[in-house]
Amino acid sequence: MNQFSIGVDLGGTNLRIAGVDEQGALVEKVTLGTKVARGRDAVIGDMCDAIQHIADKYKNSAPLLGIGIGVPGIIDMQTGLVRESPNLPDWVDYPARAAIEQRLKTVVILENDANVAALGEKWLGAAKDYSDVAMLTLGTGVGGGLVLGGKIWQGANGMAGELGHTTVEPNGHPCGCGNRGCLEQYASATAVVRMAREAIANNGASPLAQAAGSDPEFSAKSIYNLAIQGDEDARRIFRYVGRCLGIVLSSLVNSLNLPIYVIGGGVSSAWEAFSPAIFEELRLRSLVYAATAPHDPPGNRQGASAHVQPGPGHKTIVTRALLGSDAGLYGAARLPMLAEAKR
Repeated sequence: MNQFSIGVDLGGTNLRIAGVDEQGALVEKVTLGTKVARGRDAVIGDMCDAIQHIADKYKNSAPLLGIGIGVPGIIDMQTGLVRESPNLPDWVDYPARAAIEQRLKTVVILENDANVAALGEKWLGAAKDYSDVAMLTLGTGVGGGLVLGGKIWQGANGMAGELGHTTVEPNGHPCGCGNRGCLEQYASATAVVRMAREAIANNGASPLAQAAGSDPEFSAKSIYNLAIQGDEDARRIFRYVGRCLGIVLSSLVNSLNLPIYVIGGGVSSAWEAFSPAIFEELRLRSLVYAATAPHDPPGNRQGASAHVQPGPGHKTIVTRALLGSDAGLYGAARLPMLAEAKR
């Protein structure tokens, strides 16, 4: 077996750990529930036990390059502190890296979970042919990651890419970050369920209400199933998800002019339901997208630069992730490989 590293994707709902070799082949994967209610020590204990299991199992087969961990929230890269994580409420100003290294007795690389998902898609997924990519991850919350020149763009303090906390409704729903109307409140799995329950409050006899009453695990997936069956309330929710994503993507396209923007995370499985609204908003709001959209000649909306013709390699791609929920795992595992290459 080739050299391998261990990647961790710590989500607000699921904790996943995997060994991945240098060619991107999956060695072994462990999936657990993130037991947030038991506190951060319990979460870190479960994580470190699974890491140690994989490391011990393969230690005689191939060298372990290192351990990379994707954590939701804002991370101070120099100190390894998790400054804030709306989906891990007791991780505020928590020295996560030191706590994990103390348990494992080795150095780990800590990174924002959406950043590692973007790196995973850059390495093996939808953006593997591009050096620059922006990614939105739609899960329990909404994360964002930027890879520029093949490297994660961390910003001055390692806090760049918090796209889920971009305001889309200035007086909108309160967010755990302290703001109102964040994208996370309209495009996450949690938000989809909340909006469904708001719709049920207005119409207790709707198919949404019936589904919520009969399904103890009523979820974003349940709502998506109703949407593809034609339920108008469910379809309206996902159109709104797409509209909010389109607003944020329009600003990103206009500001960054990157070649590719990738949508991942669990909610991206509802791509069919929300993506048409994304492209509608992009064409409406982004001059750059109107000029560079694939199969969409520039100038087909008022104000577009009709004389700008996108050449080969200069189109703006907005697409669904290819690695699904494994993007963060592969990206986290990639971190020690890149660190090794620098030595």
